[in-house]
Amino acid sequence: MFRNRKPTSFSTIIVVNKNQEESKSLRIRTSHLKWLRHYALGLVALFAVLVGTVIYLVKSNRQTEAEKQQLLAQISTIKTKVVEAPAVSNAKLTDADTAQNYIQSIQAKLKKINDYLQKRGLSQFSIKAIGGGEKSANLSANEQYASYNEYLSRLVNSVAFTPMGYPRVSAIRSIFGYRSDPFDGERAEYHPGLDFSGHRGDIVKATADGKVEHAGWNNGYGNCIIIKHKNNFETLYGHLSRIDVREGETISTGQVIGRVGSTGHSTGPHLHYEVRVNGKPVNPAKFLSLNAK
Repeated sequence: MFRNRKPTSFSTIIVVNKNQEESKSLRIRTSHLKWLRHYALGLVALFAVLVGTVIYLVKSNRQTEAEKQQLLAQISTIKTKVVEAPAVSNAKLTDADTAQNYIQSIQAKLKKINDYLQKRGLSQFSIKAIGGGEKSANLSANEQYASYNEYLSRLVNSVAFTPMGYPRVSAIRSIFGYRSDPFDGERAEYHPGLDFSGHRGDIVKATADGKVEHAGWNNGYGNCIIIKHKNNFETLYGHLSRIDVREGETISTGQVIGRVGSTGHSTGPHLHYEVRVNGKPVNPAKFLSLNAK
């Protein structure tokens, strides 16, 4: 009789080579194969842990860098505030501090004045000597600066509401005063403004801050805009092809208010422009430049 033999615990692994027709077989104990699976799973788990750790470290590093940059920005802001803050040991400012405040105020007003002049196409200016002159010789620095500061405040207001510069930059076709009637050359007529040449649709700009008093048809002026300014000034823009503002609207210097046309008593596209003081026309040429007399 044959004795019962214990079955052998072997597993056969067949290795196939794509380039060769023959294949190889390997016999491995089944117990070893089970442990190999455990090793593979362990390696996969270890790899996953390593990848997770790297991702966490990168994210943490980025967050730390962002917090660092934010902190540096806050420090920079604090430093700027410290530098800009007046170094005053008590509530009372010194003469030098007060003078510096006046100078800064004057510079701001000069910038505003120059902005108005630039919008009108006029040359800007600056004050080279502040507080000079014989009359100011006996004044303290603060009194001189205060005097100029008050003067510039009035100047800002005057420049803002005084019609200056060109409603459109172009050649003057007809001047202020008496001229030959363009419709009847045998007789003369009084021309209360300036005519600027142009093409239909060219833009027309306001020459000062003000409020629209009239925006519509106005007899021989055709489509017409009248703007009322402070200091008893008015400006009139006639023969427009289009009106871009409404009555009662507040207008700022350099704002486009209409377009050149040939409406009303007109021989062709152009802009009729008037400056009035207390309701009476004055020569607009006096207001085209700061140096005009």
